[in-house]
Amino acid sequence: MEAIASGLSDLGWRVCRFEFPYMASRRTEGRKRPPDREPILRASWTTVIDALGHDRIVIGGKSMGGRIASLVADEARVRGLICLGYPFHPPGKPETLRTAHLADLNTPTLILQGDRDALGSRGEISGYALSSAIDLVFLPDGDHSFKPRRASGHTEEENIATAVAEMDRFLKRLAGR
Repeated sequence: MEAIASGLSDLGWRVCRFEFPYMASRRTEGRKRPPDREPILRASWTTVIDALGHDRIVIGGKSMGGRIASLVADEARVRGLICLGYPFHPPGKPETLRTAHLADLNTPTLILQGDRDALGSRGEISGYALSSAIDLVFLPDGDHSFKPRRASGHTEEENIATAVAEMDRFLKRLAGR
């Protein structure tokens, strides 16, 4: 996330990051805690959106952060949504989809996904019903963190650079540039 935030900032985009309460507790207490329940995660997003203004903000996040952002995006009337490594299903449970709301999503959305993401690979996602508001970009041989296998000929740095370039393109389109 730091490399992506830095990459966007280097391109002139303002990036605001925050931690969900359970992540802040992990950092301050040094203990690994499970994620907060969904209402707390949603409220965290709502607080950030209210503070920054919904009409100009593009929200998003990595994995669960992106999933929760996708659940509040339409209701919050944000300008756009970017999800990095969307968790289309829980680990090892491809039959338990987290996609129902994605079929009707109205917010312009960019999902960046590794080709071989264990929480939604290219092959799995091709059969999902997704809104036409969603642009889906696959990163070559990437896993859930966009890291490819060494033998693939691709690097994590290349996939991160591609992700930043795709986000820049998406943000420019939303901004009318």
